Amino acid sequence: MTDGSRSILLVEDDPDHELLTLRALKKANVANALHVARDGEEAIAMLMGPKPIRPQVVLLDLKLPKVDGLEVLRRIRGSAATRMTPVVVLTSSDEESDVVRSYQTGVNSYIRKPVNFSDFAETTRQLGLYWLVLNECPPQV
Repeated sequence: MTDGSRSILLVEDDPDHELLTLRALKKANVANALHVARDGEEAIAMLMGPKPIRPQVVLLDLKLPKVDGLEVLRRIRGSAATRMTPVVVLTSSDEESDVVRSYQTGVNSYIRKPVNFSDFAETTRQLGLYWLVLNECPPQV
């Protein structure tokens, strides 16, 4: 297993949203290692492949190519190795059904991406502070 502890896995297919997230994390002085998966299939491979990473938190978009975010979440929760990994849905979806299905599937938090950069940067700063500094994660299996 690759030591991904204290790292972040960002699962995001939109290059603009990826860049905004990277800029916001940097602006918030979040220096943790960042892994990026650009579709659901790549995320599953990174978490469950031959050399899996074990991030401190997964920031997961729902609308992904190949394998959608809810299926990625199902796979994370269905594996003993990743079951307790914190997952935050970070999406532009404002569909109530997405919120409900995400929580039914075991997401730890659901956050809608703010539209403007300063709000997005502040949201990302708070996410980093909470999930990487304040939150006590279970030990890796």
